[in-house]
Amino acid sequence: MKEYTTYFNDIKSFLTSREPDMFASLEEFVMIQSGSYHKAGIDATADAIVNTFQGLDVSTETVKQPLQGNHLVVRSSAQTSAHKQVLLVGHMDTVFPEDTDFNWYKSDNDKSYGPGVVDMKGGLVAGIYALKALDKLGLLKHIPITFVFNSDEEIGSRSSIDLIQKEANSSVFAFVLEAGGLQNQIVTGRKGNLTIELSIEGKAGHAAFASKDKPSAILEMAHKIIAFESLNNFDKGITINVGKIDGGIGPNTIPEFSNAQVDFRFVGPSDLKHLEERVSEIAGKIVVQGTRCRVDVITGRPPMQQSPGNRKLFEITADIANRIEYPVKEEFRFGVSDANFIADLNVPVLDGLGPIGARDHSRDEYMVKDSLLQRTLLLACSIIQCWRNTESAEL
Repeated sequence: MKEYTTYFNDIKSFLTSREPDMFASLEEFVMIQSGSYHKAGIDATADAIVNTFQGLDVSTETVKQPLQGNHLVVRSSAQTSAHKQVLLVGHMDTVFPEDTDFNWYKSDNDKSYGPGVVDMKGGLVAGIYALKALDKLGLLKHIPITFVFNSDEEIGSRSSIDLIQKEANSSVFAFVLEAGGLQNQIVTGRKGNLTIELSIEGKAGHAAFASKDKPSAILEMAHKIIAFESLNNFDKGITINVGKIDGGIGPNTIPEFSNAQVDFRFVGPSDLKHLEERVSEIAGKIVVQGTRCRVDVITGRPPMQQSPGNRKLFEITADIANRIEYPVKEEFRFGVSDANFIADLNVPVLDGLGPIGARDHSRDEYMVKDSLLQRTLLLACSIIQCWRNTESAEL
């Protein structure tokens, strides 16, 4: 495989000519409401993506799901017998529910706006058109690439983790197409996360006859909330947030139940082990007699370590970015993504390779328009160069 510089002018010319099509695809994808629990909308997004690959040297496979949206796997025609593959990953779901009134797309001179425009339908467009550019040059016959479009990243990738990790195990490196940082960052590491649900069971009774020993589920939950929040250690990058609570049926009734959801963020595997031990201790210590506690894990992702493999991928990509006068920075990001699952298998992975934007998960979500072409060009060139380096055992 030749260096990316051999193909650069042709890739840039092709993508520049197709920039209007890129934005047309972006608008089409954004206008399909694909909240994580809206199966029909996600499946419609997958169908629209399949249509963009018509005529390319790829195969498509729908991985059907009974409840969540279907996953989509796109593979280049290159055989993987002699080498492992390149893995691209992007999610089709957004955080916005089916009935949201945030259901429009608009743009001005600098930005595009809409649900999922940068998290991460812009990243999907970048990946699709990077493959279109490689196809134009005949390179999909020579570089084995698998692109996984999953349907449930925003709710923990519970139905897609096995698919992603299976493909990662067959990959020499991976790129995840979440949004790039506002300072043109690319992600080499991420915190891990753990989300639990805490359920407290007490004993109902009339508040008028309550004694000092009332078995209040909410009172026990209050003790546990304070205990969990006390685990925050900002110097070590450990953060805990009790983000949702409920319980009881009215002010004149001793609450029989209370539930809370707690989010933990941490940097290293040892932090997770420590937090799991502390969760067990806090759950097991009953302060209010007559109550019981249960802990259920909702979702979790291991930390994405800034490994030598990740750093090597970044060096290659950053060198390309400098040569094309589009310098990038390295970032350790606090949020999690599917890159966490890939990194956990010791597969080199970069994240944040999608276009730049911000305010995702809100009605003000936007994408910087110029970054769509720039990031697609960088992605296409990085696939070529990183694959070339694997062939020459330089990665």
